[in-house]
Amino acid sequence: MATIAQRLRGGRIQASLQTKFFLTFMLLLLIVLGCFLVYVNYMVIQPLKDKTENEMKTAAAQVSDQLNLYINNQNQLSQRILSNKEVFTLLSAGDYSQLTLEGLTRSRRLKDIMFQALGPSLNIEDMMIYDLTGERIASYIGYADSPPSLRPFLEESSKLATWTASGYALYRQGTDAISFVRAIMNQNGQVYGYLAVQLDQRYLNRSAAGLAGGKVYIMDQEQRLVSSSPALREGEAAPAFTAPASAPANGIYLSSGQNYVAYHQSAETGWTTYVVNPRNVVLGPVNSVKYISILLITALILFSFIFIYFSIRNLLLPIRKLRSQILRMNYSNLNMKAAPRTHNNELIQLNGAFQELLERLQESIEREKLALHEEVKSRNSALQAQIAPHFIHNVLYLISIAAQEGKNRVVSDMCKHLSDSLRYIVSSPYQHVTLTEELMHTRHYLSLVQHNFEDDLAWEIDGDEAQGRIELPRLVIQPFVENCIEHAFKNTDPPWKIEVRVKVYNGLWAIEIRDNGEGFEPGRIRDILDNIEGSDSGAYELQHHTSGIGNMGIVNTVNRLKLMYRNRLFFNIYNHSDGEKGATVQIIASMSKDFY
Repeated sequence: MATIAQRLRGGRIQASLQTKFFLTFMLLLLIVLGCFLVYVNYMVIQPLKDKTENEMKTAAAQVSDQLNLYINNQNQLSQRILSNKEVFTLLSAGDYSQLTLEGLTRSRRLKDIMFQALGPSLNIEDMMIYDLTGERIASYIGYADSPPSLRPFLEESSKLATWTASGYALYRQGTDAISFVRAIMNQNGQVYGYLAVQLDQRYLNRSAAGLAGGKVYIMDQEQRLVSSSPALREGEAAPAFTAPASAPANGIYLSSGQNYVAYHQSAETGWTTYVVNPRNVVLGPVNSVKYISILLITALILFSFIFIYFSIRNLLLPIRKLRSQILRMNYSNLNMKAAPRTHNNELIQLNGAFQELLERLQESIEREKLALHEEVKSRNSALQAQIAPHFIHNVLYLISIAAQEGKNRVVSDMCKHLSDSLRYIVSSPYQHVTLTEELMHTRHYLSLVQHNFEDDLAWEIDGDEAQGRIELPRLVIQPFVENCIEHAFKNTDPPWKIEVRVKVYNGLWAIEIRDNGEGFEPGRIRDILDNIEGSDSGAYELQHHTSGIGNMGIVNTVNRLKLMYRNRLFFNIYNHSDGEKGATVQIIASMSKDFY
């Protein structure tokens, strides 16, 4: 009886201990889960909501800044026109009719001034100049729907804040056309007329485009639509926006249609940019985190119940085994021991596997870098090899002419220069050289050519003290000089001039090759630059072109420079202006790898 009572008492003690462990762990679990809910709400959900709202406000501000930049460009354009003193002279010359010779001359000269100020890029619809009465006297393009008079604007200009403060304003003509209007005023405050720049609606629409998942509306001071993205369908009206009465110039609010509306009002234009997103889109990530957290907590609670139950059983199992061994222990088995438990240090195994993975990854990266380096060297050597035969053929032809004419000393000098050039070309063609070495090779080439043209050709190479620190592929300058001699001087009379200038400043180096030849044909420069742009850093099919200017010589050379400098290279060609003959090739690159 005593043994039975003792065993019953031991079972109750074990059950009571198991219950206490279970209740203690459950209490601790509930406390941890409660803290987790508070943490998720204040440290994850609320910051995520604030971040989403801030992204909407930032998007509205970015669209507004793009509009401000476009308007500031028109402001700078108008200032460039006003900086020309001839505008004031033309507008103060008298009230000529456009049908008279004086009126046509003035209109044509004003168009020239507008063309010079505008430059090659046309990001406006039209540009007009009006006299003091508001009548149009000159138009840059002259569309039929351009307003002939500015009188309606002048009648209400005193009500516009920017017109009074800065001398310019944005004027809406009809339903779509918007113009940047500035008074043509000298330093003494005397007004001679008015300049109106009609904004391009495509640029306004482009400023509002590009935001994924939301709609953008740009409204003027009178809540009239300036631009929208996506564009409104025919007959569709823009929504009415009603920000809180005490709202600042930018912010966000929830509309009656359950849409989040972020707005930003520009201090320069007075226009307001609205970014509209449905509530479910804005709060989608927030709700996802919330629901995932609830689901995770629910699953964690269920898992914890099961885990705690079996964990307590396993925790008490050694105690039960010890009690069983004590009950079975007697004199004959005093040295009985429990079976030792084995332990596998899996963290050490995981660390070893990770180190092995890192070593394999490092080996793979090194092999990839080596393969890429070999590929670049091969492409560079192949491109350079296309230039060398062409150069050698031309020089040997010049030497043969000198030999036929019996100029032994000239042939000797030319052979020496050719020997130096060939040594320069074939020695380690895949290695880069300094600009000093490249200029020396160009001098050898020009010295060879000089023997053929004698006094008809004059050349000059102006270097820089820092040119020894500049590295570039071989045969970069000589192909451009060769193209000048073979193509630029065909239809021009001597003397012919070639100038090579090098400048190094502010971490940039620049090379200019100038000539006084006939220049490029209209549209030819654009074709050359398109060929270079489409060549994809050396992949351009050169075999379809001859060796003429703008083809193998230029495209090949620029491609080899691209292989070395990539996005740090700028290349340009242009004909000389102001009556000067010839053309110039510009190569500009950065000496810093951080340049972008």
